[in-house]
Amino acid sequence: MRRPILILLLVFTHFVAAQEVSPQDMQTGSLLLRMKTGYVVATRMNTSVDLRVTGLAAWVSVRQEFRNDGPDWVEGVYVFPLPDEAAVDHMRLYIGERFIEGEIREKEQAKKEYEKAKSEGRKASLVEQQRANLFTTSVANIAPGETVVVELEYQETVHYDEGIFSIRFPLTMTPRYIPGSPLPDRQGSGWSADTTEVPDASLITPPVVTRSDNHKVDFNASIDVGVPLALVASRYHVVDIANQAGRYTVELAGGDVPMDHDIELTWKPVPDRAPRALLFNEELDGQVHTLLMMLPPDEYTAPTQPIPRELIFVIDTSGSMHGRSIEQARRALGLALSGLRPEDRFNVIQFNSTTSWLYPDSVAATSANIDVARRYVNGLTANGGTEMRPALERALLSARFESHLRQVIFVTDGSVGNEEALFGLIEQHLGSTRLFTVGIGSAPNSWFMRKAAEAGRGTFTLISALHEVNEKMDRLFRKLEQPQVTDISIDWPGEVEMYPETVQDLYAGEPIMVRARLAEDTPVGAPVRIQGRSLLGGWEAELEWTMGEDRSGVATLWARARIADLLDRRRRGAPEEEVRQQVVATALRHHLVSRYTSLVAVDKTPVRPANEQLAKDQVPNLLPYGQSHSAIFGFPATATPAGIYRMNGILLMLIGWLLFIYFRFWRSGNVPPKDD
Repeated sequence: MRRPILILLLVFTHFVAAQEVSPQDMQTGSLLLRMKTGYVVATRMNTSVDLRVTGLAAWVSVRQEFRNDGPDWVEGVYVFPLPDEAAVDHMRLYIGERFIEGEIREKEQAKKEYEKAKSEGRKASLVEQQRANLFTTSVANIAPGETVVVELEYQETVHYDEGIFSIRFPLTMTPRYIPGSPLPDRQGSGWSADTTEVPDASLITPPVVTRSDNHKVDFNASIDVGVPLALVASRYHVVDIANQAGRYTVELAGGDVPMDHDIELTWKPVPDRAPRALLFNEELDGQVHTLLMMLPPDEYTAPTQPIPRELIFVIDTSGSMHGRSIEQARRALGLALSGLRPEDRFNVIQFNSTTSWLYPDSVAATSANIDVARRYVNGLTANGGTEMRPALERALLSARFESHLRQVIFVTDGSVGNEEALFGLIEQHLGSTRLFTVGIGSAPNSWFMRKAAEAGRGTFTLISALHEVNEKMDRLFRKLEQPQVTDISIDWPGEVEMYPETVQDLYAGEPIMVRARLAEDTPVGAPVRIQGRSLLGGWEAELEWTMGEDRSGVATLWARARIADLLDRRRRGAPEEEVRQQVVATALRHHLVSRYTSLVAVDKTPVRPANEQLAKDQVPNLLPYGQSHSAIFGFPATATPAGIYRMNGILLMLIGWLLFIYFRFWRSGNVPPKDD
């Protein structure tokens, strides 16, 4: 009996090892496809980006090159991030010298057209939105040795904070943690099963590689904002910058760079030439669409009588925070502890697969308590899953001190797949609390971080490198004092549809930024009045309607903001079908990819022979800089329960085979002797 069992174990070990070849080999940077003859190197993907900034808006073209290095016809599927406010409105499929312009369709119709073309052997491409900042490109019928190019175009607004404009282009994504129990069916081919809490998990979990010669990006940008600039810089990449009569061009130094860290460009106007207000218009169908930015008073004045605060620091210590991210988080929390005042109270909560806290309830900010907290924070390590809900519930629902203003400082990379449920949780339990998010890492989930802060009536701070911690946390401390401008209202000269509908309170250094659509009969030359209250008293500003500059793309940005608002209403209880109809109508009118619409391009000519089968190819993402593959996907430091399920499955198979052989020998009378 012992010999057959030994043979079985050896065979089983060989089987398991063979299954592990694929993910292990993927770390060399090539995607492997399982063919009839085994695993082969398959599709490679390179990216080139052309970004142009004019005023407050940016137009971006992204070219994704898919090359099939395998022996079979394949379908390439690539999950990739874009900025969370990106308005994706164009797609072209290039086949040799020809190209096919993508058309916007309702999501299900686009999927049907794509699947039909795929089954008939025709070239086709499909661009779908999985999250506000996460998209999927599918390319059908790529021949062996063939290269196919997909070009996407989108528009977005630039970011402004404390005198600095910026724009960020994401290059990769931190693998999402997927909570919930597995569902029997799956929609996609990602590494995670669909679950009860994330029913589309298989669509948002592409494979990752830790090293790659194929994941490179060619990046070019131009910045023309109409005013002289004192500074143009890149935060995380070495770049070459040239100034041609006020138009700045930016290129990555040394050619292509690895796609493992988001690119961020910043620029700052000459102080005396910095505008206080910017207004851009675009007329579409007789209606004027407007993009407005107004800078409120920028004099920072701390309150003369500081409000006692209860600061609850929540830190993510899951596996995706391993490495540089947890270093950044520890340093950020150390600075935050140093900013506590004697009249404040505080607590520290950490979470991974479980949630724990330093004190049962918040304690006084004495030197002794802060020293204990500082030692606690310095000892934090990163491993396990990202069970965010219990930590948020603890921070929002723990015992309150009515004499103190509760502020939650939430430090995380946001790498979760159940974002909508967490937004709802924050809105339900926020009360008078204010939630401030601090995004950590080289490729955080910025959409989740921004929307969580918006739901929490706070602000979002992004820290992607250790050298930024002091600067960014200083800004956050000023915002924690209290809002700088409250009770903001905008009086337009006529009927208007504006987003956001209610302008939130602004903290130090933040601008008013709205997108509006005015009625056809809006009087030309009429003023736009903005009012609010600042720490210095009442504040108001006025600008004439005629100062607006004509700018293409403003209507698209308005439509994108409207769609985001409609989806927020859906989360808050608006009827699903009513929201869907409004989103579809807006997206089709403005040719936008959305939750309910997709871009599809189909070639008319079949190219794949009918007798050739089509293999499916998941193009991997490059693991973000500073992160650990083993910390995220290893066991027990896993980003998903999949590792547990896989191990359980293997053990059950082994037990089953052992029992089968045992009972086979027992029934034949070959009962193994008892050991003495």
